[in-house]
Amino acid sequence: MKNECVVCVTRPYPGDMDVPGAKIVVGPDRWMRDAEELRAFVREHRPQALVTMYHDRVDEALLEAAGEGLRGVVNFAVGYDNIDVRACGARGVTVCNTPDAVTEGTADIAWMLLMSAARRGAEADRYARSEAYPANGYLGMSDMLGVHLTGQTLLIVGAGRIGYATALRSIGWGMRVLYTARSRHLDFEFAPLGARRVSLEEGLREADFVSVHCPLTPQTKHLINRERLALMKRTAVLVNTARGPVVEEAALVEALREGRIFGAGLDVYEHEPRPSAELIALENVALTPHIGSGTIKHREMMTGIVAANVRAVLEGSTPPNVVAG
Repeated sequence: MKNECVVCVTRPYPGDMDVPGAKIVVGPDRWMRDAEELRAFVREHRPQALVTMYHDRVDEALLEAAGEGLRGVVNFAVGYDNIDVRACGARGVTVCNTPDAVTEGTADIAWMLLMSAARRGAEADRYARSEAYPANGYLGMSDMLGVHLTGQTLLIVGAGRIGYATALRSIGWGMRVLYTARSRHLDFEFAPLGARRVSLEEGLREADFVSVHCPLTPQTKHLINRERLALMKRTAVLVNTARGPVVEEAALVEALREGRIFGAGLDVYEHEPRPSAELIALENVALTPHIGSGTIKHREMMTGIVAANVRAVLEGSTPPNVVAG
């Protein structure tokens, strides 16, 4: 690796970016929402490797700004729908991501949202902080009732690492697990899960809880739409920790407002980072700001995976986490 190699990282990161012999340039501690600002950042430094966040749009214009010396784009995320992989491939730029490190943290968030929506945790928290609680006094036995988890049916939409880790956590509640996927996944069907593969429509009809874990592609945009939401039970809860546009947000708002499903838990949004005003106004939804992998341990692990990918890119060897174009 040559000493003049430059690595641009679009935002600060936790842990140590171990790339010996490289100059690491870090962007501002905020989202560069202006595409021209991001282009100016890479144009100034002409990196050989560019480390992007899931919200950074990597397109022809950004690649042009980076210059011909760019060898790799490493996404600080498992998803890479923000990157034009085909455009990168045409320029000989390797694209990498950070799988594995996001798995456990995101599965934990899925369960936090599931339980919060089921037991009305976000609503209860707001009420407990309000003056209405001491003013009204003790809740009655019919107040703020949620839905139970034990023995219920969980549908996993997208049978990857995160989907499996989320399903595994259901064992403590004695849940029955269903899954949807383009192909059969025996790891889901073997012990300890003993899950059954179903069509999406069948699973939505049977499930008490639906947890979305598929990547965002042209085929999965609005996968959970108005028609499919209509298949769900009135007592069902929908959780999305994948990508916002997989769920048709306007249709979800309607279903929640009209009580056609019990609740939802969302870490991602169709027009991120701006959840709709109608969604925010609802009581029967738990919201978090895309923090699925956000634990100290897992984000530092992601930094280590990024560094390993960057080192390989700069050395001209095959990175451990190449995204297929």
